[in-house]
Amino acid sequence: MRRIILIGYMGAGKTTIGRILGRNTGLEFFDLDWYIEDRYRMTIPQIFEQKGEDEFRRLEQRMLHEVGEFEDVIISTGGGTPCFFDNMSYMNQQADTVYLKATPETLRTHLLMGKSQRPLIQGKSPEELISYIKDSLTIREPFYAQAKYIMPIETLTTKGLVHEKAKELQLMLNL
Repeated sequence: MRRIILIGYMGAGKTTIGRILGRNTGLEFFDLDWYIEDRYRMTIPQIFEQKGEDEFRRLEQRMLHEVGEFEDVIISTGGGTPCFFDNMSYMNQQADTVYLKATPETLRTHLLMGKSQRPLIQGKSPEELISYIKDSLTIREPFYAQAKYIMPIETLTTKGLVHEKAKELQLMLNL
């Protein structure tokens, strides 16, 4: 029985790498945000808007504890998931946790590639975005650093680079 939980800032590649790792290993892949959206029949932005961040974080914790009981899975979390309640401690008890650690510049590159899909960064200039990322990482890094494994992420601009990183992670975790 294996459980792997991928954590890190938005745009680090958690979902992209997690999906490929699942295909390569036969482990089922779950994106926590997608799981929440499917269960509640609302998008994450809709939940934030209708229920507020505090209620979203409580709901997120409940869903994390639900998927955290599944076996033979790879789970990618939202960027903020490790930073609330006992989530990081719980994830470390339940699974091999991996922090996909990218530089602010790498994160900016990734986020600019899919900027329209990220409400928190819409309308930010590249300079504002890098400042926002650095400020957020200062707060989140102590939580992320508690992961059992840390994997540096470089810019993932091609499918080949993404597959290479997934293979590296597979070897790191002996899958």
